[in-house]
Amino acid sequence: MKIKTAKPSRKAWLLRSVFGLVVLAAAATSQAQFQGHYPAGVEGLKAGTLPPPGIYLRDYTVFYSSGRLNDRHGDKIHNGFDAFVFVNAIRPIWITPLTVCGGHYGMDVLAPIFYRDVKAGGGSDAGWNLGDIFVEPITLSWHWQRADFSVGYGFWAPTGEDDLTKLDSPGLGFWSHMFTIGGTWYPEETKKWSVSALMRYELHTENTDLHITPGDTLSLEWGIGRAIWKNIEAGVVGYYQQQTNEDSGKGKMTDALDHVISVGPEVSAFCPQLKMFASLRYLYEVEAEDRPQGHTVTLTLTKPF
Repeated sequence: MKIKTAKPSRKAWLLRSVFGLVVLAAAATSQAQFQGHYPAGVEGLKAGTLPPPGIYLRDYTVFYSSGRLNDRHGDKIHNGFDAFVFVNAIRPIWITPLTVCGGHYGMDVLAPIFYRDVKAGGGSDAGWNLGDIFVEPITLSWHWQRADFSVGYGFWAPTGEDDLTKLDSPGLGFWSHMFTIGGTWYPEETKKWSVSALMRYELHTENTDLHITPGDTLSLEWGIGRAIWKNIEAGVVGYYQQQTNEDSGKGKMTDALDHVISVGPEVSAFCPQLKMFASLRYLYEVEAEDRPQGHTVTLTLTKPF
């Protein structure tokens, strides 16, 4: 006999949204907020710098783990929450020779593959899935002797599986517009030191299944690095991510605004034999409200063609 079940709750949707964009934590109880798509912290040192004209293939490999889910005051919720997420995202980048206002025009696409193992409130799910795809049709980048600057516009498409009954389903179920501005400053002409900042702002559309429009998401990334030997650079990176306004719609359940702060080390290098750039960073979330608090390890490989 088939048993009719109630419509999945917003709690179920949020619990299996442990990673938004490509990578980062987004889960919670019935008190929690939706999270944005963008996984703050994936760019690291010189995050505000785009490469010179050419074709590039960038690969992000991300490991995220969390055994702590916080309420709106930053206190741990004791509901057996535990999450492990593996993400591999491929990002082709094309920076063209075409210039607009002196900046090189470019574009890129990002497609993430997720493995999630999420437990909470006595339930659990695990599995592999395609996540929501990011398309950035407009980027402009400038390079001067001691500074780089970039801006961009892109959108997240709800291409990932959006099954409200599964904790491991990676699709968020709504479109998002994302605007980007960033830059890198080199205090010395030798460019041994670098100071970078990157800001992304997401405007979300309605999740029609739950009749909720998530509040906007602001992501700020920063990095301070120094060349320490030949083609090797090391430094400290971090991010701050904040929901800037409340969810809206008839399905809204809370007025809490989530945020998270993270910091950690990074090492990056260029291998002349392989003509490939690589960076490895570890980020620890030192504070989180209305969302998980955990650890992220990211390996980024960039191959120019």
